[in-house]
Order: sequence, then structure tokens, then C-alpha cells
Amino acid sequence: MNTCPVGIATQNPVLRKKFEGTPENVINFFFFIAEEVREWMAKLGFRTMDEMIGRVDMLEMQPAISHWKARGLDFSNILYNPQVPGRVGRRCTIKQDHGLEEALGHSLLDRALPAIERGEKVEFSSDIRNIHRTVGAMLSGRIARKYGSAGLPDDTLKIHFKGSAGQSFAAFLAKGMTLMLEGEANDYVGKGLSGGKVAVFPPRGSTYAPEENILVGNTVLYGATTGEAYFAGVAGERFAVRNSGATTVVEGVGDHACEYMTNGTVVVLGRTGRNFGAGMSGGIAYVFDPTHEFREVRCNKSGVELQPLFEREDLGILEGLLRRHVEFTGSALAKRLLEDWSGNLKHFVKVLPLEYKRILEKKSAGKEQSVSMPVLERAASAVEVAR
Repeated sequence: MNTCPVGIATQNPVLRKKFEGTPENVINFFFFIAEEVREWMAKLGFRTMDEMIGRVDMLEMQPAISHWKARGLDFSNILYNPQVPGRVGRRCTIKQDHGLEEALGHSLLDRALPAIERGEKVEFSSDIRNIHRTVGAMLSGRIARKYGSAGLPDDTLKIHFKGSAGQSFAAFLAKGMTLMLEGEANDYVGKGLSGGKVAVFPPRGSTYAPEENILVGNTVLYGATTGEAYFAGVAGERFAVRNSGATTVVEGVGDHACEYMTNGTVVVLGRTGRNFGAGMSGGIAYVFDPTHEFREVRCNKSGVELQPLFEREDLGILEGLLRRHVEFTGSALAKRLLEDWSGNLKHFVKVLPLEYKRILEKKSAGKEQSVSMPVLERAASAVEVAR
């Protein structure tokens, strides 16, 4: 709470003045620690730290512990000292090889250089496997170093992937990049999304119903700031947690979706898990809820208000985003909803945080909106084209 009375656990300059310690005190404290460690080493017969590492034979369980939770604990496996012929030393002496030189990002970077260096439009395809993690982050880093947060114009670099993506696909994706994945992806898709666009959809020709099957893993769009994401299938738990500005459409989510969300727009075209919107303080969500299950038991209504859709602005945004969803993923579910749009609209519910509602009411004269203007303009354009 930033109220530490002795000035230690606080950033308040007034309270920090109460702290009487000095850097020299810390230095002196660590000298005492080092001295005591040296004494214990001498008692155990060790001259150096290297001699101590791995000597589990010098450890034993403290027999005086009588707490009931400690009864029956067997540490023999933990304190076992294996004797491996030919093995020298019990500590890491070789630098760990993370295999970064073989990361997929290197080959993508070679093909993407004309877009990054000269701003030329580049589009190509690539296979992807679940061993490939944080695909897109390396390219985003290069774009950020050269152009900052402004990034590149939309769709300057467009990559089509096919296969199963590993963790953090499209993480921190920079503006100007569009990643299309035909297949599926693991956790953290679009983590920290930073202006780019990502779409994930099942393999073309698949026979299962996407809205009934998991397409992407948990914690998708965690901490996203800007950009667009479209998922023709169901996402796992904690979807769009701490989303602070991204726009997304998904066909179902697990528990705790939109938790601590502060801005952005989320459209859910299918069932949600429990505790939807817990701690949600900003942004807007639209949920398709024909059974009223979401309204009755799935949404955490402690800080949000559920409203029917009747404002023209909401209707335009929602219809436009569904059309964008079809454009990016070919979603059969979104197509069905749009075919009977007037009939399906009554089943949508708007999730509006109470704090955000108060802010919007105060700023209504300025007509401030909940999602970025470029996204709204594209959504509106999609509606006009369809009409």
C-alpha cells in the first residue's frame, strides 16, 4: 500500500526519508555473512566452495523436527550421491546450449529483410512445429529497433504458417506484421501483442466443429497492448488476461477470461468458463449467450455490468468484427451468425466494467471509444462493404 512506516517498502519520498540505513550497512552485513560461511566451511573441512558443491553426504535431516507435517518424510533419494564412472565434478562446467542458432526466426528473418530494411511488402509461407517457440518475436525486435513502437504500415510483412506452433506464437508482435496460422498453437499466443495481427484457424478441410474444439492454449493475449487477433476455435483458460488494448474474436474460452483487463475489445462467439471478467476494470466484451448460462453463472459480476445490445455503435462494432473474423479465418460459425444477424443479435450481451462506465459517462462529450480508431474504422468498413 506504499505506506511502510520505516521507509523500506515504499517509493514515497517522504516515507523513504525515515530509512536511516546506508549502503555501507549492507556491505558490512554481507561481510559478516561471508565470515560465518567461512567458519562453517572450516568446521566441515572445506577450503573452497567448489569442494562443497554436490557433497550431499554432508547433509542430514534435522531429527529434532517434531511437527506432524514432517513425520514420515524420506529424504534418502534427495540426499543420494550417485557414483558415475568417468564423471568429473558435481557442478555445471559447460555452458548450456539453448539451440538459439537453430531457431526458426533466423530463416524467417532472412526472407523478411526487404520489409524490415526497406519497407517493401513481403509475403511468404512456412511450416511450423511445436518445438518452434516465440515465433515472430525476433522479427518484431528488429522492427522495434529500427522503427520504435510506430512499427511498419499494416500488412507490410505477412507470413502464412502451417502446422502446430509452440509456446508464445506471435508474442510481442509488432505493428506491420500479420501472422496467419493454419493449424493450432500452444499457450501464450499473442502475449504482449504490440500492434500486429494474428489469426489461427483449423486446417482447411478438417471435419470437426471448430467452436467445439480447443485451437489455442492458455493465457492467450496476456498483457496485449494493441493489435488484432482472430481465433476460429476455442481458447484455454485466462484468455486476454491483462489485455490493455488489443481487439480479438474467439469462438469459446476457458475459466477466468478477461481477468484484470483494462482496455480493448473481446468478442466471444461461444461458451465461456467460470469467473469471466474478474477484476476487469476497462475495455468491453461481447458474448454470445443464447442459453443465458453466461449471464447466470459464468460471469463474475462483482465489477461489471451486463447490458443488452441496443446502441448503434455497439451493433456496428460487433458486426464489423465478425466480418473481419470471417475475412481472416473463414469462420463457419461467424458466417452462420451473420446470415441471421437480426435474429442472433438478441443473444449477445455486452460486458461493461463499472469503473469504465463511469469514465465513459464523464467523457461522453468527447465521444471517447473503447477500442482504437483504426480497428473501429476497419470494422465499420467491413459492414458497409457487406451492405
